This record gives sequence, C-alpha cells and structure tokens, in this order.
Amino acid sequence: MKRISVAVLGATGLVGHKFIELLADHPLFSVAELVASERSKGKRFGDVSNGIMSEIRGDANEIRVKGIDDKIESDVVFSALPSDMAKEAEWKLAEEGKLVISKASANRMDKRVPLMIPEINAEHLALLDAQRRYVKGGLVCDPNCTTIILSLSLKPLVDKFGVKKVVATSMQALSGAGHPGVASVEALGNVIPYIHDEEEKLRDEPKKIFGTVKNGAIKSSDISIFGSCNRVPVLNGHTISVYIEFERSVELGDVKESMKRFPGLKGLHSAPENPILVRDESNRPQPRLDTNGMSVTVGRLRYGPDRKSIAYSVVGDNLVRGAAGAGILDAELARSRGYI
Repeated sequence: MKRISVAVLGATGLVGHKFIELLADHPLFSVAELVASERSKGKRFGDVSNGIMSEIRGDANEIRVKGIDDKIESDVVFSALPSDMAKEAEWKLAEEGKLVISKASANRMDKRVPLMIPEINAEHLALLDAQRRYVKGGLVCDPNCTTIILSLSLKPLVDKFGVKKVVATSMQALSGAGHPGVASVEALGNVIPYIHDEEEKLRDEPKKIFGTVKNGAIKSSDISIFGSCNRVPVLNGHTISVYIEFERSVELGDVKESMKRFPGLKGLHSAPENPILVRDESNRPQPRLDTNGMSVTVGRLRYGPDRKSIAYSVVGDNLVRGAAGAGILDAELARSRGYI
C-alpha cells in the first residue's frame, strides 16, 4: 500500500525531530514536507537540523524546508508549532482540507476540537464530523505530555473504582521545555518548582479527556485533580507521584491487576499491547530505566492513610508517548475510522 504523504510543522524543534524520527519507517505515513522558521526556509533540512537528542538520518535531510506561509500539499499535517503561531495556522490548514494533528496547546480546550488519548477517548474523534460542517479538513489536539502520562495511569481506575480526587506532583524532564529550554545554570543540581501553565493544564485537560460526546460537543467529567509541577535535571522521561481517593474501599491487588490488564488498541501500528506496565520493585519506576516509548510504567503502588486511597509513581516518555508518538497514534486511529 502506498504511504500517505505528511507534513511536519515546527520540524527543527525537539518534538518535530521526534515526529520525523518515528515516521521514518512508518507503514502508513511518509514525511514529504517540513516547515520551520523563516531562517530555515529554502535550506536542506540536513543543513538546519541541529541533531538535538537524536540524529536524523535518511531522506528527510534532503527535503527543502518550507516557511509557515508556504502552501502545504500533504493532506495530513503534524503540528509542533509554538502555541502563539498554532492558533490561527492550524485552523487555516483545516479550512484548506488538511487533517491537522497538533501538539501545540493553543486549540486544546476549544469545544470543537477532540483532545485525544486514543486508549481513553477514541469516540471523541467523532467531533471531526461536526467540524466538517464548516471546514474541509479537521483539527485534532494532543494533551500536555504530563496530562497524557497521568491520564493513562488513571483510566482503568476511573472505569473500575470511581476516582473521587487526585493529587499529582510531577518531576518533568528538561526535554519537556523544548530546545534550548531551561538554561543549564538554572537546571543543573536544582529543582524548579514552577512551570508556566502546566498546573492549569493538568487540572483542566483530563476533564475534557474523560468527558463524553453528546450532540457534537463534549460534556466534561467532574474528575478533580490538583497538581504541582516541577522541572528537574533529567534529560528525558517525566515522573509523577500520584495520590488518589476513591468513593469506596479498594483492594490493592485489584488496582494492580486493572492496570496490568488495561488493553491496548488492536490493529494500530503505534499502539502498545500493554499501555501500562507495572513494576513491583521498591525503587522503580525511574526515568533512566523505565521510559518505554508508548507505554507508561507504574510502580510503588501502596495504600494511602486508609483503604479508600492509594499512591503510586508513574513514568512516561515525554517526547514519544507525551508528544510525537501520541500524535502519530491519533493519525492511525483517524485512518482506521475513515477520516483520512
């Protein structure tokens, strides 16, 4: 089967790089166009790619970079644009008939736009039907990387036990800030206890993700999450310490089994068989050891002050599961449901 040509916006950034890397041998999609800033426009991607985090190999290096105002030919567009550029640019492309899958935060909370984690809310993709009453293409957004990692770990617990309250403390890797990101003089040997807008995203985005679609709109969940977000001197892999209160008493073994048995999506190339991996060691998960691509890793499962509460740690790859890999999985789901 001929692969579908795609464009990557924000190609020279960390997330753009990861999109290109993950799409290099993808069975459905092939990178045909790369878009970056005006200073890169017209140049070979190999001459402007700075090799941050990973080296780009192969045909992508020969592609001539386009500017944001240049015409995009591809029908599928992955956006890793800065949010201030994304808000208008993504809708413009959707109006032109492109299916835009965005990692930018600008349009996430727009009531018209699905905020996707396919293992949790695949049915939200139906919002594209309502969108196509006024645009030829469509716009799908991914949540914040920390939101994705936390929400995946919560999903089986929300479904089986009924989650009353969540308190989450994140320890977020430097790569989550992009490139050049946080200055080394600020980051090394330090913890920065504030990341702009992250706590608000962690509070608000899961309400939309765990909501239900009705009459072409999402009715938000009443899930309650209080977050504290910290930047730590780890290169890649976000860690979150999670405390949950339930409506009723739970058995710790049942909680663990519900996570282990949480199913992946069948027939999608990027979907992991087990979205949640569970470790029993007392000192796991760790970002250096337990960033597992499209799966998140849970450990330190234990009771809180009573049997109506538990605590655990979860680690996820913020550039793969939290960013580029999540967008590619959205596109695979859209393809499987006839939107591409």
